[in-house]
Amino acid sequence: MPEEHESVTEVPEQPIRVLIIDDHEVLASSLAMVLDAESDITAIGVATTLKQARELIASTRPDVLLLDHRMPDGDGVAAIPQLRALRPTLGIVVLTASAADHVLLSAIENGASGFLSKTRSLDEVTAAVRAAAAGESVISPELLARLLPRFGRGKVQSPDELTEREREVLALVAEGLSNAAIAERLVVSVHTVRNHIASLSAKLGAHSKLEALSIAVRQGLLPDL
Repeated sequence: MPEEHESVTEVPEQPIRVLIIDDHEVLASSLAMVLDAESDITAIGVATTLKQARELIASTRPDVLLLDHRMPDGDGVAAIPQLRALRPTLGIVVLTASAADHVLLSAIENGASGFLSKTRSLDEVTAAVRAAAAGESVISPELLARLLPRFGRGKVQSPDELTEREREVLALVAEGLSNAAIAERLVVSVHTVRNHIASLSAKLGAHSKLEALSIAVRQGLLPDL
């Protein structure tokens, strides 16, 4: 019996807590004001250095980071594992002025939920925050299709590592589909899709859907790419 579909749009019980990490304080503060005006989002602070970011993550417990790529005391993308170690459930969206593939690939490999160009609209930033909080990937299907083949391939894992259904879900994630779209394709609930993604991510040692994809490609689990 097919499972009932859940609503595509879900309103969180608590506002999404967002921390903005950017060395341009005026721009970051302006972005914080815009996000804070949303009923389902609370901007809990602005960090202008990675050191401040680490302190604020520990004290404010954000749900989502908007993280600049270039920070005065280090590379924001390279710092992702260290920042995530302070709060493993973080959704991390990299704000970047660089669309260079090596930057984007590094962001994915380090566990980012996705990335957003600094030239994008405020509406797109807000949508990215909501997507990251929901465990979705913040990336266009076109860009995802371009980047995934760039990951090196290694030895294929045992076929028993992932279940057949988890492999099916993984392949649909590789198409750039949202959890709701995957649920519709498989005629299951969004909750079931989330459980499959959580399970396959745990097996692959990934912290985001994009990182799970990158690991799967490197391990030869998506041979059609």
